[in-house]
Amino acid sequence: MKKVNIGLVQMSCSADVEANKQKAIAGIKEAAAKGAQIICLQELFTSLYFCDVEDHSNFNLGESIPGPTTDLLQPLAKELGVVIIASLFEKRAQGLYHNTTAVLDADGTYLGKYRKMHIPDDPGYYEKFYFTPGDLGYKIFETKFARIGVLICWDQWYPEAARITSLMGAEILFYPTAIGWDMEEPDPVINQEQHDAWETIQRSHAVANGLYVVSVNRVGIEAKQKFWGGSFIANPHGRLLFKASHDKEEVHVQEIDLDKTEYYRTTWPYLRDRRIDSYGPITKRFIDSD
Repeated sequence: MKKVNIGLVQMSCSADVEANKQKAIAGIKEAAAKGAQIICLQELFTSLYFCDVEDHSNFNLGESIPGPTTDLLQPLAKELGVVIIASLFEKRAQGLYHNTTAVLDADGTYLGKYRKMHIPDDPGYYEKFYFTPGDLGYKIFETKFARIGVLICWDQWYPEAARITSLMGAEILFYPTAIGWDMEEPDPVINQEQHDAWETIQRSHAVANGLYVVSVNRVGIEAKQKFWGGSFIANPHGRLLFKASHDKEEVHVQEIDLDKTEYYRTTWPYLRDRRIDSYGPITKRFIDSD
């Protein structure tokens, strides 16, 4: 039986970068004490979600990867014997930044990074001001406990990203994310629809690709956003194995059974029945009629 314990650290953040890092470390240690083997932190966990404004001073939050935060987490991963998935603001060069997640193996080895491919630009989420789209392509990481894929937040709306990562052999798909409700939105139905869409699209990736999906979000009020938490783990049929609260910091560990993927993929053989000969048009921006 190939069982893996997944740890989620859902937390609020402040303007104090060092305090955020220490809170994340405490969460990692708590998850490890509960038996976690792979631990995922939320998107951009070292700071407030600064993309709610276009402010050049926020570029000071950028760091190299590998760099200070991975140097801090690598000995921790080795000490605890856990895989750590850490979402960071990467400074690649002067004037060139990415939204990037680093993956550290259970012996402290830096396995590599994934750079967010899809970059949003919406009210409260001005990420195109800060981030260059990823140029490393989709990635999988061979960790001690499982072969994992990592995508980041806005990537979660794109079935193509989940499909490609799963076709590369990912057994578990992780989404560090930062999303919430606009506190100035007067219609509660719109807020509910937005949350439900966010959860549904990711659960659908689990179903369509026959793999486990883990989404880790932040909580707390920052500027005009109320981050909705709701971190969850879905099995390969989209069933929620765990869902966090909308307003509390939580550290949760969930056992998953990777051997069950064989059952889901043979009972519902979506990969077998793909008509890859017919998918050429998907590479077009839009299929015009003329």
